[in-house]
Amino acid sequence: MKVPSEWLSPPDLKTASRAQIEIAAAADRTDRIAAVALIAGVDTSMKWRDTRGPIHAAVAPLRWPGGEPLDPISTTLIPPMPYIPGYLGFRECPSLIAALDRMERAPDLILVDGHGISHPRRCGIATHLGVVTGIPTIGVAKSLLCGRIEGTLDEAAGSTAPLVDRDEQVGVAMRTRRRANPIYVSTGHRVSLDSAVEWVSRLCDGRRLPITTRLAHDAANERRRAWAVDQS
Repeated sequence: MKVPSEWLSPPDLKTASRAQIEIAAAADRTDRIAAVALIAGVDTSMKWRDTRGPIHAAVAPLRWPGGEPLDPISTTLIPPMPYIPGYLGFRECPSLIAALDRMERAPDLILVDGHGISHPRRCGIATHLGVVTGIPTIGVAKSLLCGRIEGTLDEAAGSTAPLVDRDEQVGVAMRTRRRANPIYVSTGHRVSLDSAVEWVSRLCDGRRLPITTRLAHDAANERRRAWAVDQS
């Protein structure tokens, strides 16, 4: 699939909003996952409150089954736009794609630290990254971006409740540890919501966040620290 330039580097927010609607329309919310031998988490890091400086992106792969961590891949790029709520994909996807391009083989499934279709225009960073790369993605977010939890989310680990926005279920609120704050799981691209919840449950291993997210977070921060040393 040829990706329009506006899907990664729009000239203005009006074009960016239109691109998000187009990306959301291209997203596949059903299971289109081949046999999974390589799972990866992706995350980024940046200097505190530096909305225009470099983004340090990391991919943390795991062999599957078994969950053996492999060496992370990281890179640093200047983002095409500053941080603007609701437009995170345009800021972070180019650096994440650059890191993915450095891998010997593409992951079969990616867990993204952020939202998928649980976004006002149904195009959070997980959906954005999945559509432009063609790789199945799942959004795993730590806070709400849109919508509300419908019903009651029990305090027990494994409890879930629908995340609903404008009368559409866009994700699931999920408590992965007893009494811990919930995480918000949503379809990114080529993964159904039911499968997304199953994968996240499998990868959390008793912690609040999946191991893929934790490893990618650590790798992105390590990249940022190493880059700062190199610049000094």
